[in-house]
Amino acid sequence: MKKSLVALAVLAAAGAASAQSSVTLFGVVDATLTIGRGELTDRTQLTDSGYNSSRLGFRGVEDLGGGLSASFWLEAGMNNDNGSGDLTSLNNQPGAANSTGGGGLTFNRRSTVSLSGGFGEVRLGRDYAPTFWNLTVFDPFGTNGVGTTLTTLGTQVGVAGVGAGVVGFNGGPTGVRTSNSLAYFLPANIGGFYGQIQGWLGENPQDTGAATEDDGRGLGARFGYAAGPLNVAVAIQQTEYAATATGGDIRTINVGGQWDFGVAKLMAHFNRDTIDVLGGEVDGNSFLVGALVPVGAGEIRASYSQYRVDAGAEPRSRKVALGYVHNLSKRTALYTTAAYVRNDGGATAAVGGSTTTANENSTGFDFGIRHSF
Repeated sequence: MKKSLVALAVLAAAGAASAQSSVTLFGVVDATLTIGRGELTDRTQLTDSGYNSSRLGFRGVEDLGGGLSASFWLEAGMNNDNGSGDLTSLNNQPGAANSTGGGGLTFNRRSTVSLSGGFGEVRLGRDYAPTFWNLTVFDPFGTNGVGTTLTTLGTQVGVAGVGAGVVGFNGGPTGVRTSNSLAYFLPANIGGFYGQIQGWLGENPQDTGAATEDDGRGLGARFGYAAGPLNVAVAIQQTEYAATATGGDIRTINVGGQWDFGVAKLMAHFNRDTIDVLGGEVDGNSFLVGALVPVGAGEIRASYSQYRVDAGAEPRSRKVALGYVHNLSKRTALYTTAAYVRNDGGATAAVGGSTTTANENSTGFDFGIRHSF
């Protein structure tokens, strides 16, 4: 029996070598002690993903010859403070009936299969939305922890006088990732230019005449240039939803950039969300300016961000965040972040799991350790 197992292992290894394929296990375990303070409630919690998002993933590639290759990527978000997995959207639409997970692992972060060659890459499955890339790449905090840019927290701002507050700012269910997507990526060797075109499906019954038959269907694109110290990109996307008093089609456009001076990286982005509610459009405008400053074995992170809704009393939230990361090795780091949010016009944004009443402020603190493998 043992000889048979050895023989099978040898044959499998030989087959893998001849096909020039590989499979990699990777992940991040990030534990965070987070303290949030708000006018309404405070919260202290041991959570995750204060520096990098905790995850467990598998990726692989097979060389098909002639410059062609096939690959897959399965990446699951996890809550290492309690051992559960993250929720995932089934069809790009809101509501508990359209999501699953929260118990065992779900590959909510990415689950794709690709075909690549000199023409670029065709990628199918669940993946990041085009406009989200500019918000996370050009944010010193990488959209993690209490320092996360407010451009990703528009849903907390609300709109006074328009229902209970317009839903869908920051792209709604497709603001970070899209399920059922089909995408094309430009080749990597075209003089620093990069880009993608991506469409996604809501998978509702068609030709029914229902106002919601197109819900969750969308299209987006992102194009940029990265060479030397410069990296800049623009992105746009739209997801369709039936119009209501508090929601409808969501359009997002943003631009971001970074310049590496050596002693510091300066970055900024601007984001605009437009929601087609019944009776007209509601816009949300946001921006961030920030910096990464290397200091010995560590790095200082700093940013200022703002989100304002152009409706009603024009609710606005502003955040200042400052943090430090100390690298114990290439894979292990200690970090801390402090953030302060100021609200006006009826806004209620808060950090660290706390809540606050309209026009009141909030503070948050992160202390954590991150290990990657």
